[in-house]
Amino acid sequence: MQMQQIDQNNGPIFVVGSPRSGTTLLQRMLRSHPRISSPTGESHFMIPLYRNAKSFGDLRKTENVRNVLQEMYHKNSNFLETDFHGMRFEVGSLAVELCQKGCDSIPRIISGLFEKNAHGEGKARWLEKTPYYVLHLPTILEMFPDAQIIHIIRDGRDCALSMFGRKYDFDVFTTYHAAWYWKKYVDKGKQTGPKFEPSVYLEIRYEDLVTDPVTAARGICGFLGENYSDSIIQFQKSTDKKSKTPFLAKPIQAGNVEKWRRLMTPHQIKIFESVAGDTLKRSGYPCLTKAKPMPRGFRAAYVVHDQLVTWFHQKILGPQRSD
Repeated sequence: MQMQQIDQNNGPIFVVGSPRSGTTLLQRMLRSHPRISSPTGESHFMIPLYRNAKSFGDLRKTENVRNVLQEMYHKNSNFLETDFHGMRFEVGSLAVELCQKGCDSIPRIISGLFEKNAHGEGKARWLEKTPYYVLHLPTILEMFPDAQIIHIIRDGRDCALSMFGRKYDFDVFTTYHAAWYWKKYVDKGKQTGPKFEPSVYLEIRYEDLVTDPVTAARGICGFLGENYSDSIIQFQKSTDKKSKTPFLAKPIQAGNVEKWRRLMTPHQIKIFESVAGDTLKRSGYPCLTKAKPMPRGFRAAYVVHDQLVTWFHQKILGPQRSD
């Protein structure tokens, strides 16, 4: 029997964090909750559309809403065509429907779409997962004042290994760049998140989610004001054989932690910790080395080196890839 819901919140949920931190796993888990809907991809268009809102003119007019939807489609057609599972994205009819509902701003248009998708799936509230929105949390809350944010953090050294596995997606080819990338995202979330009310921002660790998923899921549900459901743990697995996150086809993998201890060389560990050691420690992860922050001259040299390696992979090796 379901417990009575207390302080129920139907506001949107945003899952953010560094790439390869478990954002997709958490998205899949939460979209299996009886009340939470989520597209199975990443939007990426919310911040750009909001910043350029004035260019669309009066959004009480159907034609201007149609222009917003067309720009949205231009920015991420694959997401809109394949990742909404409760509706069909058809610009003309959607523009009319959103106007009739009074969706006269960029946030209201976006909410209208995600709400329609949620209702099509029989769900009450929607969730969106785009990792880089962690860099724009104040803007997200300006757009959606009733939103709740979950920032998931994973040991950056494991994130680095995972980024290397998809280096052409992230253009991350060196340990220095991986460390800088991870540190940038985690630091930004840690700097801005605690400024919000505890009911708005929650920080969790990937390692806790996979080693004790029931406790972690109960904590997340408490934060969201939702009843806990076992469906979160027994989440709907991905059937996409081309998925870039193969663990989504399997149950939660408790052993998918601290792989860097086996797979990173001592030199890679030293480089990573010299760049992001302070962020590792603030996030509760031990450092193996006593590497000090990298001097400015060395940082500059690594930046140049990273740019050259990236250029080489993109321009020379890139055209030869078969994947």
